[in-house]
Amino acid sequence: MVDSPQHSSQSGSNVLDAGSRVIDSYLDDLWLERGVSKHTLSAYRRDLKKLAIFLMGQKMSLLQAEQAHVQQFMAQMMKSKVSTRSAARILSCIRGFYQHQLREERIAINPCVHIDSPKVGKSLPKTLSEKDVERLLAAPDVSTPIGMRDKAMLELIYACGLRVTELISLTSDQVSLQQGIVRVMGKGSKERLVPIGEEALDWLQKYYQGMRAELLNDNPSNVCFPSRRGQQMTRQTFWHRIKQYTVQAGITVDVSPHTLRHAFATHLLAHGADLRVVQLLLGHSDLSTTQIYTHVEQHRLQTLHAEHHPRG
Repeated sequence: MVDSPQHSSQSGSNVLDAGSRVIDSYLDDLWLERGVSKHTLSAYRRDLKKLAIFLMGQKMSLLQAEQAHVQQFMAQMMKSKVSTRSAARILSCIRGFYQHQLREERIAINPCVHIDSPKVGKSLPKTLSEKDVERLLAAPDVSTPIGMRDKAMLELIYACGLRVTELISLTSDQVSLQQGIVRVMGKGSKERLVPIGEEALDWLQKYYQGMRAELLNDNPSNVCFPSRRGQQMTRQTFWHRIKQYTVQAGITVDVSPHTLRHAFATHLLAHGADLRVVQLLLGHSDLSTTQIYTHVEQHRLQTLHAEHHPRG
């Protein structure tokens, strides 16, 4: 008997619902076991749902997939012009999902075990020169509450090398103006203490002396850098603010919040900071992650040598 279109649609919907439940269960376990951030969990959910929809087209559930199906899915991702780096991230997500299902004895074999990850070349993080950073930090109009808030945020993210999520989620009790220290809650709920620095501390104090209260407009909130509505700012809003100031400062390179984190690390190393100190300040769990900045500095030195040495 051939299924009617309505029955087929309902069947497909049931398969997808079942897949969503498996995905949600996995992500819940991942959050409990490893404290993975909300943004990472959202990315994993998107990737796994794409796989579930692909498998549904093959009349198969997530827990029925074999190696060939995952390979076909990855081939489809590459054909859709997904970058090599994104493809490697997607495969890593899928591999972790099936490792978890194997551990929970929901499947007998991990279908990704013999699939090689796409080769991703090591790319140097984009950074800014110290002069460009100075121009960017000078761009906000500090005579306005929004401008003073943005000035304090830019100074702090560069002074402390914060991730954008760490910056926008800061609360007042995490910042000690008296001690000049910010208590940061990083990836995996790992806490670290970072010194603020005199310049950033000075702007934070000015911001807290009046402009922050104007933004809050008598609304009770512990958010360090509230939006116009007195709530926590979104990552996208801060990204757009930086884009605006980049144009105002006449900076031609592409700048994002993460660019200032890279600049923080690169400039510290350029001025003689120890790599392990930079690792602690950035909140990297593995020193190898921090070592990319030594390549940035080496690349800069090679460029200077080629430009100025008579036999460069």
